[in-house]
Amino acid sequence: MSSAEIVDSSVDPPTKKRKIGDTQTTSTEMANNGAGASSKPTDIDEGLYSRQLYVLGHDAMRRMASSDVLISGLGGLGLEIAKNVILGGVKSVTLHDEAVCTIADLSSQFYLSESDVGKNRAEACLKHLSELNNYVPTKPYTGPLTEDFLKKFRVVVLTASSLAEQIRLSELTHANDIALIIADTRGLFAQVFCDFGPAFSVVDINGESNVSAMIADISSDKDAIVTCIDDTRHGMEDGDHVTFSEVQGMTELNNCKPIKIKVLGPYTFSIGDTTEFTKYERGGIATQVKMPKVLQFKSLTEAMKTPEFVHTDFGKFDHPQQLHIAFNTLHKFIEKNGRKPKPWNIADAEEFISLAKTISVDGGNDTEINNQLLETFAKVCAGDLNPMNATIGGVVAQEVMKACSGKFHPIYQYMYFDAIECLPEDLSEITEELAAPTGSRYDGQVAVFGKEFQKKIGGLKYFVVGAGAIGCELLKNFAMIGLGGDGGQVTVTDMDLIEKSNLNRQFLFRPHDVQCFKSATAAKVIRKMNPDINIVAHENRVGVETENVYDDAFFENLDAVANALDNVDARIYMDRRCVYYRKPLLESGTLGTKGNTQVVVPFLSESYSSSQDPPEKSIPICTLKNFPNAIEHTLQWARDNFEGLFKQSAENASQYLTDPTFIERTIALPGVQPIEVLESVKAALVDDRPKSVQDCVLWARLHWEEQYSNQIKQLLFNFPPDQLTSTGQLFWSGPKRCPEPLTFDVENPLHLDYVFTGANLKAEVYGIPQNRNRNEIKEMVMAVHVPEFVPKSGVKIAVTDSQMAVTNGANVDLDKVGTLQETLPKVSELGDLKLTPLEFEKDDDNNLHIDFIVAASNLRASNYKIQQADRHKSKLIAGKIIPAIATTTSVVAGLVCLELYKLARGTKKLEIFKNGFINLALPFFGFSEPIAAPKMDYCGNEWTLWDRFEVQGEMTLSEFLEYFKQKHGLEITMLSQGVCMLYSFFMGKAKAQERLALPMSEVVKKVSKKRLEPHVKALVFELCCNDEIGNDVEVPYVKYNLP
Repeated sequence: MSSAEIVDSSVDPPTKKRKIGDTQTTSTEMANNGAGASSKPTDIDEGLYSRQLYVLGHDAMRRMASSDVLISGLGGLGLEIAKNVILGGVKSVTLHDEAVCTIADLSSQFYLSESDVGKNRAEACLKHLSELNNYVPTKPYTGPLTEDFLKKFRVVVLTASSLAEQIRLSELTHANDIALIIADTRGLFAQVFCDFGPAFSVVDINGESNVSAMIADISSDKDAIVTCIDDTRHGMEDGDHVTFSEVQGMTELNNCKPIKIKVLGPYTFSIGDTTEFTKYERGGIATQVKMPKVLQFKSLTEAMKTPEFVHTDFGKFDHPQQLHIAFNTLHKFIEKNGRKPKPWNIADAEEFISLAKTISVDGGNDTEINNQLLETFAKVCAGDLNPMNATIGGVVAQEVMKACSGKFHPIYQYMYFDAIECLPEDLSEITEELAAPTGSRYDGQVAVFGKEFQKKIGGLKYFVVGAGAIGCELLKNFAMIGLGGDGGQVTVTDMDLIEKSNLNRQFLFRPHDVQCFKSATAAKVIRKMNPDINIVAHENRVGVETENVYDDAFFENLDAVANALDNVDARIYMDRRCVYYRKPLLESGTLGTKGNTQVVVPFLSESYSSSQDPPEKSIPICTLKNFPNAIEHTLQWARDNFEGLFKQSAENASQYLTDPTFIERTIALPGVQPIEVLESVKAALVDDRPKSVQDCVLWARLHWEEQYSNQIKQLLFNFPPDQLTSTGQLFWSGPKRCPEPLTFDVENPLHLDYVFTGANLKAEVYGIPQNRNRNEIKEMVMAVHVPEFVPKSGVKIAVTDSQMAVTNGANVDLDKVGTLQETLPKVSELGDLKLTPLEFEKDDDNNLHIDFIVAASNLRASNYKIQQADRHKSKLIAGKIIPAIATTTSVVAGLVCLELYKLARGTKKLEIFKNGFINLALPFFGFSEPIAAPKMDYCGNEWTLWDRFEVQGEMTLSEFLEYFKQKHGLEITMLSQGVCMLYSFFMGKAKAQERLALPMSEVVKKVSKKRLEPHVKALVFELCCNDEIGNDVEVPYVKYNLP
């Protein structure tokens, strides 16, 4: 989409259910880990789970679908966990709670309302949770947790339970090989504990794709060294395991059992003794193999005495041990007093610290108590914060999935997390009186921050850009914390419609919402979660075209912007707007189990655009065209083929039919493009124009022959299999795989797939009724006569991209262009012919787009003896799908809202803010202080990206130049506005004189040839300047205010 798209962005037709059966590759080494094994493969709805499948894989999803989960405690944290687990697709979820709903639960329990007060929490939120995923039966349970009852479950999750209950249940779960997860959030502090049993097998510790490397040499040695070709680093680590294929000479290594390696360098590793093997000749591929890892979890009572921690913030290295004591102390405090410490009560905090010291001594723990940290814990632990619950709810739900599937490394065994930076530096600002409960739905948040801060949150005005996965989570969090609920406002925009594949992550939407606008639907649901929230929904793309809507008045009224986008261009645009209007920006993104958050603080931090990821490595054109060596190459080639055959050619022909200036514009194109374009038009309108579906089949069959037989024969004619290079090396070696032409076999399903899909797509382009009967297509194919092909001498085939660039950059043959023009039929001769270019759509399983690409790619893979890819993998690569899962989204949105608290407080210290980086698969959590805005200097004046020259118009260009010389000591050498150059020192004298006398706004209109829109109140100018001694200096931009 737009500027307001999240992960799954296109307006896709509804997808149908695809069954995943025995044809899928599965890992035979996956341990059951107590999960019930189903007698037949579970059907997985690819339309619903498509993005999550690319994170977890089919095998892990099947194991989840055979696992029953119990979640005890349906407060805010329990609800977040349940929501994410249900969206993930386990076999069933049982909701256990013996507590009734109170008004305080509404602080973070978004599926409860005031009308539910007094009802059992599990029963009250059952309906909403059940609607999240029709494939996951969800039921409530309000009785006691007995051993017989627990034995029904693969995973048990406890939230907000007493220590005695935790110990009792942990003994039962550990003895019965049931995974146990204990989770708790208390104000700004959180605890997670995992016990997956004495022998839990992890089949994939990180979720990364197996890497492979092409081999240049293998030594015959006691500790043999494998040398990889130096195109790319092998990317492996010490202790990894590899297996080999396609090795010539030392064939004993082919398909060997996984060998443990020692990395010697970026292109070398050792594999042990090869002295008994045949001498290495050439070729070969080393492929990484994931080995299962068995973890021995300690029981809760044992782990409590000797805890092991996953660190969430390396800047707080001592906090886990301190918080381990704090949570144990809290249990003792509640046991002793029958209640939690009162919010910000000094006496309770002192008693808490005394109790902590006693526990530390009694437990034989020699850790010195951090009085200040534990005092803060005591004062806020009665609080209940939605962002903390969202963060920990995502983490715990991912642990549930790990326990069910064995996919990714679990938390071993404790994880503690805190966000005490959200509190004011001077803690005396919050008193017991300010934090006392008042019977409000925000009491859980007031207990941490006080009433005055709550009022401030209620008055905030935020702009949320995007209502997809992250957008849904942000809006839910905003509703729970009361943002915009007391004089403020939340504005959300997204131009996208809801699609079926969205429902797995974008939890505000239901099947009946498909094809409705995301933003309006999300706003409607949010109002039900918290009727106080003032939320306004738009269906606009953010960009230059909507600056009349999101104008000066709109932005100046905002407190901040929260991005929920998935494309860099829209992010950069919003970042520029925030810098211009000097508004804070909350930025976030996810990729599978990885997520990041960034806070942009005016005048303090760099902006989002200040640093960018390196561009994706592109595949050389010659590799795609003639020398593929990986399935990614054949898939990109197939995708390019689709675009050329069914889109670009049809677009060119359509423009020829409708645009009288088409020929003129085409001839003006550089290099050989005019010939390529005109040839594609001639092919579409003359050579390859079908009149019937039989013609389409004829074209598809001949095209198959051209692509997979004739072109390969010509390539081998030019470069025979035994050809040597000038250095005496085999031409077909290293990354160049020697191809073989294919012989068409109508009984080969892959061969027929190509013709079947290609013919039907060709028919669609020309408006010819399709024929989806494979048998009829088969009969038509058998009737096609295929001319014999003889390779030609004198055909040039570029071996490198530089050779190809020379060919493409050659001067156009005007005679050939003229001849092509003459062969094109006149538009009047073509009658009412209309061609429909096909836009590639990956998520419609009935349109044959992916089917064509899978067939085209795998046929080319067959040519080059490359491992073929199934439909699922092909769709990921060719469709450039971004893997996504609800757990990561939940964590990221929670972390964003913790930064929102700091922005609301108006903190002016950069070190208080945190940019977050997470990978739930590892699990890894890292936080860093935002990078300060780089400081620059001109004429002794220090400035950053947040500074600018403010100039009040109107003035002429001459006056503008003089103003900068007199006021700032700067001589403007070049002046531009957007892409328009308004003035330069090398400009022609007459042109300069004409512009110098004009007002600045007139210069802009004259050069851009556009009028200034009524909403434009200021112009932005970029300057190149010299200082008084003639040195080139970098200066801020100019905001030129119109009168």
